[in-house]
Amino acid sequence: MREEWDRRHDNEAAVAYGLEHTGRIITAAAIIMIAAFGGFLAGSFVGLQEFGLGLSAAVLLDATVVRAVLVPATMKLLGTWNWFLPERVRRAMRVRAAPVPPG
Repeated sequence: MREEWDRRHDNEAAVAYGLEHTGRIITAAAIIMIAAFGGFLAGSFVGLQEFGLGLSAAVLLDATVVRAVLVPATMKLLGTWNWFLPERVRRAMRVRAAPVPPG
């Protein structure tokens, strides 16, 4: 997303680009983690079954609701504030100065 922001300075395009290019990776990682944690459900130890169910549900919730809905919506609302970095952090990361957000 940051690279797209640096290239065009268009918040909506940067967020859409980031979602488009990371969606498959996040989904694949979530499926793998849910399958791995779901394996604990097949065991006979109740503590591990609870652990597997809880982590599977948490990963599913994170991959769907948080990363696919809440983060993009928040980034759209924040606009150019998404890309604000304090001067010292910007220099340490070697990021070009972005336009100052209004307000």
